[in-house]
Amino acid sequence: MLDAEFVLTRGVAEILPSKDALKRLMDKRKITLYQGFDPSSPNLHLGNLIGIRKLAQFQKLGHKVIFLIGDFTGMIGDPTDKKAARKKLTKKQVIENAKDYRNQIEKILTFDGENKAELKYNSNWLSKLNFEDVVELASNFTTQQMLERDFFQLRLKKQKPIYLHEFLYPLMQGYDSVAMNVDLEIGGNDQLFNMIAGRSLIKSLKNKEKYVLTMKLLTDTSGEKMGKSIGNVININDNPAIIYRAILKLPEELLPLAIELLTDLPIDLVNSNLQQARIDLAFSVVSQLFGEREANLARNETVHRFREGLPTTGDVELPEPSIQKTVSGTISLASGYPGQNQLKSMRTGSISDAKRLINQGAVTLIKENVQTKLEKDEKTETLKIKAGDFIRVGESIIAVVKDIK
Repeated sequence: MLDAEFVLTRGVAEILPSKDALKRLMDKRKITLYQGFDPSSPNLHLGNLIGIRKLAQFQKLGHKVIFLIGDFTGMIGDPTDKKAARKKLTKKQVIENAKDYRNQIEKILTFDGENKAELKYNSNWLSKLNFEDVVELASNFTTQQMLERDFFQLRLKKQKPIYLHEFLYPLMQGYDSVAMNVDLEIGGNDQLFNMIAGRSLIKSLKNKEKYVLTMKLLTDTSGEKMGKSIGNVININDNPAIIYRAILKLPEELLPLAIELLTDLPIDLVNSNLQQARIDLAFSVVSQLFGEREANLARNETVHRFREGLPTTGDVELPEPSIQKTVSGTISLASGYPGQNQLKSMRTGSISDAKRLINQGAVTLIKENVQTKLEKDEKTETLKIKAGDFIRVGESIIAVVKDIK
């Protein structure tokens, strides 16, 4: 059962000033909290999902949740744990990157109803600060505080440049807390310095206590955080089957942490059955993002690939099927069917070649993981199908049937 103890413990690395103090505040009244996401990529990923899930947990307890898009701070670039300065982005780039974020998270966060989540952009207040404002904010921090950060020390030792605008990033992120007047900020434990900056600013400017909750990080086997800048991500808007198979490929030592951070499943699940833990983890994540039906399709398609000896790596691209209508449970593969383009793209060259492939039996239908002969009308080249079936040309699955309308 979801309660404050679970929310303040599951996947949590640290709470400042203390978990007990935050729990007392939550018992007393509903709080306002946020997490910021800089749009350095158009795709949110599993690392982002950790914080989004935590926001959703607070929302289910009735607290006010803000999903903050750092369109202004995204142009500066967070220097945290970076061996070199980030490449600066333009306003046009960050806006373009962020345009689909709500669509990617609305299965997790609720944006309607009585306690709907808010989506905000920090350019709404940061772009209005003048030079005097920035100087005044900067007076709350020292150069020594900034230089003590490990990654800046590393750059100094390697004689790599540290740019002044990088010192401004924690100041800008800290001001987000002031502008939104929040009670709590959550983020990965690598964001602790930036989050404490907000705690200091809101205390100084509003004499208000802001709590900080850091989450454990999902790291790869080398200890690197799974994130956009490292390039080891699993994007949450990928095809469900891609996500499912990529999660199945996670190394064994990462599974307990992934289960803790990405699901509500028992953390010790790995101890009872390793393979089942992988499957349950993959199914849970895909279900959260796309629903159980898509998770079942992803599982069935993966089982089929395994049995057929087909590739099951995470980089196998599947087209997004979109069957609009059928007549008596049939579809036409050679005319008006979305798979037609896939048929033509496989060196067929034309619709007539696509028809030839069908007539030669190169196009097959898989029902419930069993390959069967097509029931085909010689004149219309139609297939009898049902939801959950797979359509294959040669050794490539080109479509998964979603709905028959």
